[in-house]
Amino acid sequence: MSTDDVSRRRFIRTAGGAAGVAGATAATTGTAAAQEEQPVWPSEAEGNVGSYQDARGESEVTVQVGAGDQGLAFDPTLLWVDPGTTITWEWTGNGGDHNVQTVEGGGPASLDSGDPVGEEGATYEYETSEEDVGITHYHCVPHTAVGMHAGLAVGEDIETESTGGGGGSNAVFVPQGARALSVATFVAMVSTLGLAFVFMKYGGTITQDEE
Repeated sequence: MSTDDVSRRRFIRTAGGAAGVAGATAATTGTAAAQEEQPVWPSEAEGNVGSYQDARGESEVTVQVGAGDQGLAFDPTLLWVDPGTTITWEWTGNGGDHNVQTVEGGGPASLDSGDPVGEEGATYEYETSEEDVGITHYHCVPHTAVGMHAGLAVGEDIETESTGGGGGSNAVFVPQGARALSVATFVAMVSTLGLAFVFMKYGGTITQDEE
């Protein structure tokens, strides 16, 4: 076997191994980055998700009432906070009259803003406590039939699941950084294999190492 043949094979083995490692690294990074722990939300709330906010560590959070294109959503729709957090629901003035109320049997937090109102700037405040730990399903009573539902998670002692971060347990979310890494890795793999092809076809001057 000639020196060039040995050199070509050694180059191809090295290039292939490097490309494989790079691809595996990118895949692992993307998978890990895409995973996120979220509370197990009520199906009605999750199905109407506008946005999810993990506000643990924050003392105050604002939720829009009458969000979305038609003013028939809460935003954030799914909210995770600590006990002691003050939540302010603020009306946008869109979508008609709304209120905030825990669904019957919907969880530990007793949310009740009273009669529906439609005035922009109206607010309803609720301070969570240890008694609210868990997941609460609430809605707008006048618009419950059209899906104006939301979820509130309080504390750490709740059931969670791994999701893609978009709100649904089956959603797939790949951060920009992971996508960029995958693209860069793909380009590197193609370049490496291209060099391997050229080296294999036209030969090289690398000498065989003594063994």
